[in-house]
Amino acid sequence: MTFLRTLIFSLLLIQGSWVYADGATSTLPFGLINTSQEHAQDHILEFWGYHDYLGSENYSDTLKLRYYNPLNIGDWHGTARVDTAYTSNYGPQLANQSSGTYTPSYAMLTVWGGLPSWLGNLGARVTAPLQTPGQWAVGPQLSTSFKPSNSDSNVLSDFSPLTRYMYGFDSKAAPGSTPPALLRRLELYPTIGINLSSSTQIRFWDENGINYNSAGGGWFVPIDAMVTHRVNQHFLFAVGFSKQLVQTYQQYDWSLYSKLSFNF
Repeated sequence: MTFLRTLIFSLLLIQGSWVYADGATSTLPFGLINTSQEHAQDHILEFWGYHDYLGSENYSDTLKLRYYNPLNIGDWHGTARVDTAYTSNYGPQLANQSSGTYTPSYAMLTVWGGLPSWLGNLGARVTAPLQTPGQWAVGPQLSTSFKPSNSDSNVLSDFSPLTRYMYGFDSKAAPGSTPPALLRRLELYPTIGINLSSSTQIRFWDENGINYNSAGGGWFVPIDAMVTHRVNQHFLFAVGFSKQLVQTYQQYDWSLYSKLSFNF
């Protein structure tokens, strides 16, 4: 029942942002139009690096490879995203004391898309553990996107909220230890993009969102900002920073991250 209540809440949250629209390109209040079905047809390869402070002098460094592939099935258009991550944990309270040792962490597949008449995108994510301890997790997601009708002269780039619920299962632990608690997490991304110039943006809650632990209770609410700069049509780089504001659900204290993105 907890899962159903959380899922219904997430659906209503996104659907509320569509209520005034009556078509995929309808004009909304504040001169916004729905652009949910503008799916990029480029293939995108990204290299990410994260440096997270977990508290008590404990740190986690992650190297991640991320790939976006366009999907077109008849009138349905969407995107498939694949992530793989290698992580190094170190600090006085962590088992791995060597910051130079990276081990496989997880692999993740996310697919989303929609039909031309839809005002949002339906999708799902599955995460597979590549190390112990770890667990499988799956979850549905809903997203939409709005942009100013006159985007060339507008400070606002886009407002692209996303809601996802992740449900963990098949938790595994090292011999003699207790398996990690199964994931039950609502993820909210109230993503906002602001144009700083024709090629530079600052994006809030794009990479790191708001999480609610529906199993044991507790919120994680960060302030997350990422500055992106497009060098040309094939290359973009970004630097971001995230700092927890509310952490009754343990995640991290702060995170510094960056990416290199290649379109082809």
